[in-house]
Amino acid sequence: LVMALFVAMPVHEFAHAFIAHKLGDDTAKNMGRMTIDPKVHIDPIGAIMIFLFGFGYAKPVPVRMRKFRQPKRDMALVALAGPVCNLLQTFILMLIYNAVFAIYTKNSSEALGYIAFFFFTAAYINTNLAVFNLIPVPPLDGSRILTAVLPTKIYFKLMEYERYMMIGLLILLATDVIVKPLSMVSGFVMGVLQIITSLPFNFLI
Repeated sequence: LVMALFVAMPVHEFAHAFIAHKLGDDTAKNMGRMTIDPKVHIDPIGAIMIFLFGFGYAKPVPVRMRKFRQPKRDMALVALAGPVCNLLQTFILMLIYNAVFAIYTKNSSEALGYIAFFFFTAAYINTNLAVFNLIPVPPLDGSRILTAVLPTKIYFKLMEYERYMMIGLLILLATDVIVKPLSMVSGFVMGVLQIITSLPFNFLI
């Protein structure tokens, strides 16, 4: 969980800021958000959610659509950058996990078991962050992706209710209504990545 707060979340937000910068918007960069320093990214409510539910978010990176050459497309790319970065971290962590696990099967060291468990858990947390942030509810990334697929009038009409949508999402999390579906999606993604990342090490087991 600490890994999620101090590594996964900051890298997620850095990805947003970096892609926005590359697409022409330096708002986040000028506000000091194009960094992996956890202090500038951690949101108190999002952090508490990580500890309570295993899903959460950081402070949204400020983005000004009008600075993009193709506002709708570029906003969607910026929004996708965070979850994609989390999945990339998951891929790397799963590679390390499978490497450690392959050694563990040959040398059943308790320390290696703990190390393998750590990398697997860190990978799962990154996957949870990616899946959760794709929900189309503000301030999550999925709401920004909607800008690419919805007419502008409809999108801004929906955003008028963002406070209520977020409260509703918190209630659904607190009552476990969506925790199981989200966990199932995360488990499916992890399963696919496990198959892919274990291939180089199968001959060692």
